[in-house]
Amino acid sequence: MTTTMITADDLFQRVNHVIPSIEWATMADDAEAILRLKRERGAVILAHNYMRPEVFHGVSDIVGDSLALAREAMTVDADVIVLAGVHFMAETAKLLNPSKTVLIPDLRSGCSLAESITAEDVRELRHRHPGVPVVTYVNTSAAVKAESDICCTSGNAVSIIESLGVPEVIMIPDQYLAANVARQTGVRVITHPGACEVHERFTPGDIRQIRADYRGDVTVLAHPECPPEVVDEADYAGSTAQMISFVAERRPKRVALITECSMSDNVAQEYADVEFVRPCNLCPHMKRNSLGAIRRALETMTNEVTVDPAVAVRARAAVDRMLEVR
Repeated sequence: MTTTMITADDLFQRVNHVIPSIEWATMADDAEAILRLKRERGAVILAHNYMRPEVFHGVSDIVGDSLALAREAMTVDADVIVLAGVHFMAETAKLLNPSKTVLIPDLRSGCSLAESITAEDVRELRHRHPGVPVVTYVNTSAAVKAESDICCTSGNAVSIIESLGVPEVIMIPDQYLAANVARQTGVRVITHPGACEVHERFTPGDIRQIRADYRGDVTVLAHPECPPEVVDEADYAGSTAQMISFVAERRPKRVALITECSMSDNVAQEYADVEFVRPCNLCPHMKRNSLGAIRRALETMTNEVTVDPAVAVRARAAVDRMLEVR
């Protein structure tokens, strides 16, 4: 948790590469208020990689992909956790920190993928495929996790599947992630027709157009929630954290991140020597996590996320099994 006294001016120095000063002037009051409220409430802000730069590089204390946030949520030294992301991420933080208050800036911050499947759907899959282990993407509700054997993220899905040592799994709910993982592992995957509304919109033609626009002088990184034919057109496929590591280690001259739009802004702030092509598909739910929404949540201590204790015990077991796999 951040303990040093910083100001909105200090925060601007972190984002001035991607946010003009005239735009930051409209954000400074909210930023100052959030800094004060974090101290008063004993709060910490966890922000997903898809957050706006003013949240990701500005007021947040811990940033990362869903796996990193799940791990960090277990060790935060705070009474209050504000999860700047979507609802299933806040539920996961609550599962791992049952005694802490977990807030989400906007209760409408849902997820098309999480909403594509219910606990009843999982029970039906188990009935149709008895004895087959259920691997559930963390982009799901606690109720769905509770019906599962183990969870995974886009970053550790291959490791999770391989750790089971079985020829067949039920992997839900992202049909594209499941298909991409099946190709990497050789494990037969039974899935569910779910998809991310951001990643499923990308097409192979989008990538071919980017390459044509830059005469092939561009490195393309795709998220594994994209359809397999999109992944096939990319130079590399990986989670948001894996994309960041690729840029940090390889330092490509020019790169296109085939994922949610704000990723490019956030990574560009760290790597000014890399030119970022910005194919822009926005997640409307992630964008609800504005500075104003974070400020209101801390001022009023509203939008608290809770999980039914009976559900939480089983859901946490599936998350814990995931966290045990390195």
